Amino acid sequence: MTPAVPSSPQPDFSQRRSVEQVEEGHDLAPKFDASGLIPCVTTDFHSGEVLMVAVMNREALLRTIQTGEAHYFSRSRQQLWHKGATSGLIQKVAEMRIDDDQDCIWLRVEIAGGASCHVGYRSCFYRRVPVGSQREAGTTLEFTEHEKAFDPKTVYGDAPNPTQL
Repeated sequence: MTPAVPSSPQPDFSQRRSVEQVEEGHDLAPKFDASGLIPCVTTDFHSGEVLMVAVMNREALLRTIQTGEAHYFSRSRQQLWHKGATSGLIQKVAEMRIDDDQDCIWLRVEIAGGASCHVGYRSCFYRRVPVGSQREAGTTLEFTEHEKAFDPKTVYGDAPNPTQL
């Protein structure tokens, strides 16, 4: 469940007027793609470990700014997604950054429970793809995390995984 958005004034994004304004100015003027989305890289505030990559729409970005908790847009469910609302693994935003041309967000978060992946691992990037000389026969994925931080069936029940094909 998404918490109520505070009644503080609604932040608004600036219109993109010039390269100089976007790249060197103080205006937040995010560039959403044709689908109204902007990619977001989320890392652990303390370790710098990449936890996940997701997308935000305008509402998710605004709610993240207003609440200080990560909100994303779920492409598989086609809805706003308050990260951790079901699992309790809320991502508290310690810092939000935007890249030079304002078409990518970087969240540095602290997570209650120490995990971010709905599969139960700490990070969504829990497998390595062998490349170059590391590669033997084929592209067998190698696990980089060997224990789950939580049991997804206990947290989510037997509900179908919304990200399944």
